[in-house]
Amino acid sequence: QSAGPALQAAHQAGLGVIIKEALANGRLTLRNGTPAFQPQLAVLMTEAKVRNTTVDAISLAAVLQQPYVDLVLSGATLIDHLQSNIQALDVARGESLKDLVNQLAEPAEVYWEKRGQLKWN
Repeated sequence: QSAGPALQAAHQAGLGVIIKEALANGRLTLRNGTPAFQPQLAVLMTEAKVRNTTVDAISLAAVLQQPYVDLVLSGATLIDHLQSNIQALDVARGESLKDLVNQLAEPAEVYWEKRGQLKWN
């Protein structure tokens, strides 16, 4: 989220914006079992259930909704992951998804600190 204004400026200047780690290096998936993430995961799981989709699809849809995004890389390495990720294209976008992003957003320093502690880094 902290890069949003710079990405918006790049997009408005005519540059293509590619989002490489839309799932926060795995942090926004069921793979993230860290205790600190469980409240956010519960929110994502509830939203996914309400929308009849997957946690990763909700996360990817939230990225796809950003007005400056031209391309989103899923990072899928398995067919099951890709099939799950593709569901993001069917997730309805709008204010409720924007509200979800705002609810789950964290400062960049917190993101990088938590990411550095992940086993798969």
